[in-house]
Amino acid sequence: MALYELTLILRNDLSTTQVETFIEGLEGKLGELGGSVEKKEFWGLRPLAYRIKKNRKGHYVFLGLNTPADALKEIERQMSLDEDILRFLTLRVDALPEGQTPMMSRRDERPARGPRQGGQPQAGGRFESGRGRRPQGHSQSQPSEENDEAQDSEGDNND
Repeated sequence: MALYELTLILRNDLSTTQVETFIEGLEGKLGELGGSVEKKEFWGLRPLAYRIKKNRKGHYVFLGLNTPADALKEIERQMSLDEDILRFLTLRVDALPEGQTPMMSRRDERPARGPRQGGQPQAGGRFESGRGRRPQGHSQSQPSEENDEAQDSEGDNND
């Protein structure tokens, strides 16, 4: 048997007790097929990034499964037919996460991010090479000395 992470998004008009009974039913079906639920987390009612089947929110549920591939295939088939499930994602993993998932841990309990891998930014920033910059002291409205000399030489040829 292999280990899987299953994340479900259920409709927002379901109550939390209905979500729990749905998950218990899913556990029962999985048990009949020879699998088991090793880990279960309710992430709660969260806003969706975009509308899914006219829903703006959904109940998120995370399950850690230990099941054969055939049983998982049947569970996924049943979930795709169920109207209460907006989306689901199944990932095969080598080991289930210990403790709480990052979604369940509070922001202040999460480990701080380390420094960037690329090191410090360059001193000159984005335009270190100087490309695309105009030389200082020159502006478009003032003609340069080269243009003045070219105009003078043209005037000499006309005489």
